[in-house]
Amino acid sequence: MAEGHKWFAAIYDRMTASDERTVMKNIRSHLVGGARGRTLEIGAGTGANFPYYKEAGIEVVIATEPDPFMLERARRKLKELGLSIELRQASAEDLPFEDSSFDTVISMWVMCTVGDLQRSLSEVRRVLRPSGQFRFYEHVRFNNRLAALMQDIATPVWRWLGAGCHPNRDLGSAIQDAGFLLSEFQRLYPFPPIPPICVTQPHILGVAYPR
Repeated sequence: MAEGHKWFAAIYDRMTASDERTVMKNIRSHLVGGARGRTLEIGAGTGANFPYYKEAGIEVVIATEPDPFMLERARRKLKELGLSIELRQASAEDLPFEDSSFDTVISMWVMCTVGDLQRSLSEVRRVLRPSGQFRFYEHVRFNNRLAALMQDIATPVWRWLGAGCHPNRDLGSAIQDAGFLLSEFQRLYPFPPIPPICVTQPHILGVAYPR
């Protein structure tokens, strides 16, 4: 069992509550609403996406989460919502599913925390069917060199504070390097550029298909 981050799991929902009622509501609705067929969500956290599956009418959903403390809270949320989402403890680097077994994979604020980014993206590609889609929303590296340097400097402390989060990963390039073709791609700045959240200010929202 993964060691997990007990304190981070305990405060996460309270810490993000205001954003979830505003900017994140539309983003989650867009991300989940475009899913089709057999759907896998990796790194489900405390289950913030779960209500949107119900709204979208997606019937077959499996969600994974490696952190046992996040997983416990996600299970409670499923029970409260009365949903039949299958929840498993698993890391993005080692997904316990057969090749080409999903039509959609969803990732939201996940790839910043994985230990091996390229292996995680390779696993996403492996479990997707050739016609499947990878739908993602992640915070990424700044394009501006000085701002990116700020992220590099802040990363060691941010990783400790944010349950392993790396704010300086160039995820857009990494997705393409993993064998995906970017279809939809938006660069967003959803939060005020104030410390310390400015470290994770740039986000990408998109859809990618296996090449």
